[in-house]
Amino acid sequence: MQILSLKELETKLVDVVEKALSSVVSIQTIDIEYNMFLEPIPTRMGIGSGFVVDKGIIITAFHNIRQMEIINVILPNGTRVKGQALYGDPYTDIAVLRIKADVELKPLKLADSSKLKPGQIVLAIGNPLGVGRTVSMGVISAVGRSIRTQYGVLHNVIQTDAAINPGNSGGPLVNLSGDVVGMATAIIPYAQGIGFAIPSNTIKKVVSDVLKYGRVIYPYFGAALIGLNPQIAAYYQISVPFGALVVDVEPESPAAFSGIQPGDVIIEIEGVQIRSPNEFIDVLYTKRPGDRISVGIIRGKTKYVVKVRLSARPTQSEDFT
Repeated sequence: MQILSLKELETKLVDVVEKALSSVVSIQTIDIEYNMFLEPIPTRMGIGSGFVVDKGIIITAFHNIRQMEIINVILPNGTRVKGQALYGDPYTDIAVLRIKADVELKPLKLADSSKLKPGQIVLAIGNPLGVGRTVSMGVISAVGRSIRTQYGVLHNVIQTDAAINPGNSGGPLVNLSGDVVGMATAIIPYAQGIGFAIPSNTIKKVVSDVLKYGRVIYPYFGAALIGLNPQIAAYYQISVPFGALVVDVEPESPAAFSGIQPGDVIIEIEGVQIRSPNEFIDVLYTKRPGDRISVGIIRGKTKYVVKVRLSARPTQSEDFT
């Protein structure tokens, strides 16, 4: 293992920042209403961050542009261009924008976020509070978090102590190679050092689907899940100490049609062991609507394997996977 001196680490950090900053943009949004004379009147303005992932393609946070009529993208050289929203995904808080720019922008590489470990050093780059592009450093505090925002539940997010302030949303979280491991999405306003980012593997899926299909296609199972641990298992006298515990089933969903019931514990999909709801979602989202999957469950003290035909996720299903 290579050990860097503080001076070498500093040089590396400077190189990473210089590389990343050339691909980070600022997002300015305006909502328009019309008076009785049909004259446009700006009513709300917002700021955020974004970054380049492909030629003319920008990633930002969906909540930055949600219900906004005008999207302006400020390039690294200060040029202002119009942003066209190709798609905004409320389930991941990712928005995909298209821009036309006279300058060539280098895309940032998306790393494999499944390899992230707590303790890894990361840099958050963005436009906090509209003061201009800023860098903060921290570590990966945890992975696989689920958080509830005003727009719904975000699953499998990264927790970091790198400073994330209003305006950072949509900016990249990069590793020491300068590759994106996540997109800043949310903070807990009454706490310090607790910020969240959407993993880069989720970004890859959203971008791929939007460029290929014009939208994000999610499979739908139809169950509300919570994590199972030894304490919960002992309290409810469940025979396994891990898995995804079914607490509710959506009527007429794939799970309901397959006989899944509240109280069942999902322990595997297609032979892949499941220890938590986030692991369930990770495997589920590798599938497509129409796929027929094998799901291993524990009911009481008996293991069953049921076949589930996945459907497309309905628009109103934030509490069900």
